[in-house]
Amino acid sequence: MALYNLNINGKTQQVDVDPNTPMLWVLRDHLDLVGTKFGCGIAQCGACTIHMDGNAMRSCQLPVSSVGDSKITTIEGLSESGDHPVQQAWMEHDVPQCGYCQAGQIMSAAALLAQNPNPSDTDIDNAMNGNLCRCGTYTRIKAAIKTASQNL
Repeated sequence: MALYNLNINGKTQQVDVDPNTPMLWVLRDHLDLVGTKFGCGIAQCGACTIHMDGNAMRSCQLPVSSVGDSKITTIEGLSESGDHPVQQAWMEHDVPQCGYCQAGQIMSAAALLAQNPNPSDTDIDNAMNGNLCRCGTYTRIKAAIKTASQNL
């Protein structure tokens, strides 16, 4: 076990965990931030996406020991009141069905728009590639990202 001081959603959080513990389990099991979901465990589905220094990362394969002083943002930290432009566009376009993948989808979309506020269809496809949705709401996801880009 090792003691880590982590910058999570703008607050310093201290955890005592094995250095190989994935950030997903640090967030869910040690910090009770359960918005980040477990999907596949092999960084292929995107359900566990968080931001590390503004970049979308799969937390299920990100060991806590590799985080260092990086700023981690979870879906809970994206917006305290759920009014981030991506979250608003998600509701406007009625994107969620079962909802399981949505936190990861939203985090990937928010990272894309932070880096590229006016993405092309190809940019959106590339950024969202690997975020799987069992309900198949991909058309609505793309439309929501375009709407969010106009409301930044």
